[in-house]
Amino acid sequence: MDTEQIRPEQEGRHPARWRILAFLGIAQLMLILDVTVVAIALPHIDTDLGMSRQALTWTVSAYTLAFGGLMLLGGRLADLVGAKRVVIAGLAVFTAASLLSGLADSSAMLLGGRVAQGIGAALLSPAALSLVVRLFEGDERNKALGVWSALGGGGAALGLLLGGVLTAGPGWPWVFFVNVPIGLVILVALAAMVPAQTAAPTGARLDVLGALLVTASSGALIYALINAGDAGWLSPATGWLVLAAVAGYLLFGLWQRKSAAPLMDLALLFRRPVATGTFLILMATVLMIAVFFLGTFYFQHALGYGALRTGLQFLPVALATMLGANLTGRTIAKLGSRTLAVAGLLVAAAGLAVPALWLDPVAATIGVAVAGAGTGALYVVASATALGQVAPHEAGIASGLVSTFHEFGASFGVAIVSSAAAAAIAGDSLRGFTNGFIVIAVAAAVGAVIAVFLTPRRERG
Repeated sequence: MDTEQIRPEQEGRHPARWRILAFLGIAQLMLILDVTVVAIALPHIDTDLGMSRQALTWTVSAYTLAFGGLMLLGGRLADLVGAKRVVIAGLAVFTAASLLSGLADSSAMLLGGRVAQGIGAALLSPAALSLVVRLFEGDERNKALGVWSALGGGGAALGLLLGGVLTAGPGWPWVFFVNVPIGLVILVALAAMVPAQTAAPTGARLDVLGALLVTASSGALIYALINAGDAGWLSPATGWLVLAAVAGYLLFGLWQRKSAAPLMDLALLFRRPVATGTFLILMATVLMIAVFFLGTFYFQHALGYGALRTGLQFLPVALATMLGANLTGRTIAKLGSRTLAVAGLLVAAAGLAVPALWLDPVAATIGVAVAGAGTGALYVVASATALGQVAPHEAGIASGLVSTFHEFGASFGVAIVSSAAAAAIAGDSLRGFTNGFIVIAVAAAVGAVIAVFLTPRRERG
């Protein structure tokens, strides 16, 4: 029960803190898994529900868009009403939405479930991290946050394998159903173990309009990218949607300057380290999720591989990603962010160029594994650069910005590669897969050029 309050002098001494961390970590892992685990199942979902290419793309993008667009709002809500309440509410919404998604018998029902999952994730993730920070202190807090950060790379790898096992076994609905019993167990455990928080200061506000503006603007841009695969990249429809997105982002910026309780501190984005970190995390997620989406359809749709074999095919990619992250963490202090950011993007571009020039299952696996090492490096550089030089009282909002751009990167990556490979995903032309790999390889190369000028050469203390 909520009889024990988390007070500053008690933080880090709750007797069940490590058990609470375990349950919160599993909950966070479910949110991370829900991108890659679903990607593996997409061809089977297409077969059963007869979804269009656009709807299949939105199956990934709808979740990450709602997750990223509402995440900062979820963090503010946790500060206002208490992290425990928001964690419980978010977990309940995510679990119920997972059940709805698994029961879906139409594309509309599935997409509605995915949006609801994203809303639940946006509530759960920042509130759970807030609890971790409150429950631990000193060296214990560093260890706890290290565990929390490690869930990212491991979650993506586990999602590919789990998605393959579930899809090949009981079927694609179980990539959603598996969340239901796990979510219910975690919900009961956290409700019993997590202490309540003291009330937030009065007068705090939620910037709901700001969250709606940034989410709607990003949604319009993603829709433009997805629609371009059919209407054309230079079509009037695509142009109008892009203009609508730009107008929405401008309105969001104006509102953030006017709002008494803005959703985010836009001034942070004009600081070079934070701008670099958000750019690099966006690029890393664009490349990684685009590769998973494109590779899933190439291996299953074009080559006829089963879901389990496809998941195993991506295992070298996951291992290379973790290796790249590990090596970067060990060398970033010596080599600096700029060198490693540029190197990571160039390695990713070189790896993606292999299947772009020679589309073969062995070449594709080797190429995307090399690219995975590069994106692994980007994740480390992005976090170290964005968060390494902010003041303690700015760490929360800076971390929220990085997380938001991480989810938006997934949405944009899937949308871009889906349109580039539209002919292959919707038909039987292998040329579309080649086009997809060319687009993301060029994107990585262009990103490397931008990183040369954007990334600080050395962090200053």
